[in-house]
Amino acid sequence: MAITAALVKELRERTGAGMMECKKALVETNGDIEAAIENMRKSGQAKAAKKAGRTAAEGVIVIKTTPDNKQAAIVEVNCETDFVAKDDNFKSFADAVGERVLNSDADDVEALMALPLHEGEDTTIEEARQALVAKIGENMTVRRFARLSTDGVLACYSHGVRIGVVVDIDGDAELGRDIAMHVAASNPVCVDEADVPAEMLAKEREIVEAQARESGKPDNIIGKMIEGRMRKYLGEITLKGQPFVKDPDTTVGKLLESKGAKVNQFVRFEVGEGIEKKQEDFREEVMAQAQAARGE
Repeated sequence: MAITAALVKELRERTGAGMMECKKALVETNGDIEAAIENMRKSGQAKAAKKAGRTAAEGVIVIKTTPDNKQAAIVEVNCETDFVAKDDNFKSFADAVGERVLNSDADDVEALMALPLHEGEDTTIEEARQALVAKIGENMTVRRFARLSTDGVLACYSHGVRIGVVVDIDGDAELGRDIAMHVAASNPVCVDEADVPAEMLAKEREIVEAQARESGKPDNIIGKMIEGRMRKYLGEITLKGQPFVKDPDTTVGKLLESKGAKVNQFVRFEVGEGIEKKQEDFREEVMAQAQAARGE
């Protein structure tokens, strides 16, 4: 029987498993979706699928580099609790994923998950993830990754396992590490003003202008207020405009200039950023269960 995209889609919806796993299961059962589901339940994939909807906002940031510091990979691997984030099995899995990112050309998470976890082995990253979910009992995800290469130096800094930074710098490695540490602490949006997204800039200007007009001052004064506040805003969000964490009397831009150095780009990952954590209300949960028991 032909394994159609519609059949794969149906199996994904019914199990929550990845596309590659669904396709493989259907091939093994010659398109029999019920048999495929049964096999996936036996292998633990269905158990993993049941946990797929649970929020995984804890985890680790892993950074891997080549010996010459010309290539680097940074990856976020998530779990549900801080306790599991410290588990040796979870950390070993995340570390192996980092190595695979560094040594592959996968351009998105889906492609990455279809690769072998270890070179020369058959078990894919997705299969290893599902097996670990079944073993530990928490949902886990490989959320995102980035791969960098440079003709300069890639300097890295990890703040524990929750924040990781890679900086591409034309300069010495020690300065690069200081800049990476600064990025971890100050979380700039981009390197300099030219890199600020136009939409972000327009939105902030709109807010600043509305605030300035509330003052009731003449238009010429309002114009100066707007420009002054926008300069302050750009200094706060850009790497080169921020006061350097190790010497607040100078900006990062002035520090780089004094060293004859240049930051080309940086990547900063923080565990769980942007993930909305579900807020549990125990009282409401108990009340809802009591109402359900009474048939209300």
